[in-house]
Amino acid sequence: MVTVRAPATSANLGSGFDVFGVAFDRPADVVTVERARETSIEVTGVGSEYIPNDPEKNTAGVVASALDAPASISIDKGVRPSSGLGSSAASAAATAVALNELYGRNLSDHELVQVAAEGEAAVSGTAQCDNVAPAILGGFTVVREDGVESVDASIPLVAVLPDIVISTRDARHVVPESITIEDMVRIVGSAATLTAGMYRDDPDLVGRGMEDDVVTPARADLIQGYDRAVEAAREAGATGATVSGAGPAILAVTHSGDQRDVAAAMLDAFEADGIDSRAFTSTIGSGATIF
Repeated sequence: MVTVRAPATSANLGSGFDVFGVAFDRPADVVTVERARETSIEVTGVGSEYIPNDPEKNTAGVVASALDAPASISIDKGVRPSSGLGSSAASAAATAVALNELYGRNLSDHELVQVAAEGEAAVSGTAQCDNVAPAILGGFTVVREDGVESVDASIPLVAVLPDIVISTRDARHVVPESITIEDMVRIVGSAATLTAGMYRDDPDLVGRGMEDDVVTPARADLIQGYDRAVEAAREAGATGATVSGAGPAILAVTHSGDQRDVAAAMLDAFEADGIDSRAFTSTIGSGATIF
C-alpha cells in the first residue's frame, strides 16, 4: 500500500496558456493505492459526489491503465472539481506517483508527467501537462512539446474560489482560435517578464507578466464577479491577478505581507455580488509527496 499527496495547481498564469503552471502548498488530494487484480476506485472528500468511480472515466483509473498497474485506489479529495485549481490533475499526479512506487516501474518524474497527462484527457478531452507538471514536480513549470522545465520559485499567492462551476471543456470552447501578430508580441513579452520574475522571486515582475488580453478576457466572461474581484485584489496590493486555469478560481500574486488583505478584499467583492467564495493563501509549493 502506498499513499501520496499531490497539491492543487494553477495553470496558464494569464500569459502562459497551456504552458505555465505553479504548485500550491494547499489544498491537496491524498491517494492511497493497493495491488489488485482489477482497478476499482473509491472517492471521498470535497465534491466526491460529482466524480465517477468508473476507472475508464476517472483520471486515476486511466493512469492505472496507462501504467498497466491494476489497483484498489482510494482518493480523498481536497481540491474541488471544476475549480480551476487542478482537481483532476492532483488525482492523476498522485496516482501516477503512487503506482510507480507500488509496482516499481522506476519511471522518472518527467515520465510520470506524461502518464498523468493521459489521465487528464479523461476530463478535459486532451492530454494537457500544464497542471500535472507542477502537481508532480512542484514549483513553477514550463511545458514544451519536448519536455518540462521547472523552477523552485518562492512567490506569495492567493487563490479565491467562488461558488460557481465551470467545466474545463466549456472554458476551452471560448478560447480564440487565432490571434494577430500584435497580440502575439504582447503575450510573448508578458510571458518573458513572468518567467524572469519567477527566477528572481520578484512578485512585481510576475504580476506584470500575467497580463493577457486574448484568452483571459474570454474566460473571465464566464465568471460572475470577476472584474470586481480583480479590481479589489489590485487595490489591496496584488501585483497581478488572472483566471486560474479554466476558472472559476482567481489567482493573485502578492508581496508576503499583503496576502490576507488581498484575500479579504476578493472575498468581499464576491460577497457584494451575492456569491459565496473561499480563499487559499500559499506560496509556490512542492509537488507530489509519498507518505
